[in-house]
Amino acid sequence: MRILITNDDGINAPGLEVLHHIATELAGPDGEVWTVAPAFEQSGVAHCISYTHPMMIAKLAPRRYAAEGSPADCVLAGLYDVLKDGRPDLILSGVNRGNNSAENALYSGTLGGAMEGALQGIPAIALSQFLGPDVFSLDDPFEAARVHGPALVRKLWENGVWDDGPYRVFYNVNFPPVPAAKVKGHKVAAQGYRTDSFFGVEPHHSPTGRRFLWIKGGPQHTATAPGTDAAVNLDGYISITPMRADLTAHEVLTDLEARLG
Repeated sequence: MRILITNDDGINAPGLEVLHHIATELAGPDGEVWTVAPAFEQSGVAHCISYTHPMMIAKLAPRRYAAEGSPADCVLAGLYDVLKDGRPDLILSGVNRGNNSAENALYSGTLGGAMEGALQGIPAIALSQFLGPDVFSLDDPFEAARVHGPALVRKLWENGVWDDGPYRVFYNVNFPPVPAAKVKGHKVAAQGYRTDSFFGVEPHHSPTGRRFLWIKGGPQHTATAPGTDAAVNLDGYISITPMRADLTAHEVLTDLEARLG
């Protein structure tokens, strides 16, 4: 089995090492794990691609590359340059430092990498580690993902829905903000919505007096609707959310057509 891994926290992020561990367990002794990850942090870039400028790519070690681009760029580099002679069987993106539940999924470069894999016709899974007080106190904040990730990804690979339509299913997996021993299991969950967690800006002045704006997020430990991703995460469960890149509001089409005549 050949697996391509990427992330949005950068080539040196500890979550990428956890993902390599997960991928290696799944690929087995005769498999291959290839890494193409951003040279620098790319959090919040969503499905961005570097359409207007080139990116440098460097080989750091056997099967390990860094590219000066987004996670989606890295997937493209992996498919059409690094692995041009043999496409991967699976693309894994993460393990992100922080949750990509609820509306965070829309901003996530981690999901952007998985989404690009799905658009390219490759099965893809994004993985993220929800953070919180119980996790920050651990020696390994990624403990839940490291311990439970290999079995979960294998189960999803072997039993998940992998279609071949124009907008293929890909998966968003979020590990809860608890130690591995307190993970209650996993639940298939819809994407939720935090009603009080909007992004905004916070102004600051530099030492030279220039005014800058920092993007500022809202509270992350607000539960979403019962049974949705962030809610089950905060209850100690791993969430598994099937997704597609099709953004059409299908339930509105017929009504809109009637309204517009």
